[in-house]
Amino acid sequence: QVQLVESGGGLVQTGGSLRLSCAASGRTFSTYTMGWFRQAPGKEREFVAVIGRYGYTYYTDSVKGRFTISRDNAKSTVNLQMNSLKPEDTAVYYCAASTRLIVTTREEEYDYWGQGTQVTVSS
Repeated sequence: QVQLVESGGGLVQTGGSLRLSCAASGRTFSTYTMGWFRQAPGKEREFVAVIGRYGYTYYTDSVKGRFTISRDNAKSTVNLQMNSLKPEDTAVYYCAASTRLIVTTREEEYDYWGQGTQVTVSS
């Protein structure tokens, strides 16, 4: 019903920057809570950032001050600007959409997921 496609991943050195984008299908993008999650090798998938329908944002502690989530409802896209990247940021990053009315950090409460994009930060 809703398709999400991430782009912008790649290889970057410590301290560098990357900008991830997620393009969504459908006409109801503006009603969704949009989140970014990531999964490192051998680790469980974890919450990274979320932006609500009205622009509310929340980040996991490890990325606060370095990452910025934004959305463009006219283009049905959500972005994640990642600055001052560290090796521990290396992971597959996933875009996700939730139809719930309350902003959530729980992956179980997200309804649609992208295929993921690899981010690798070298020392």
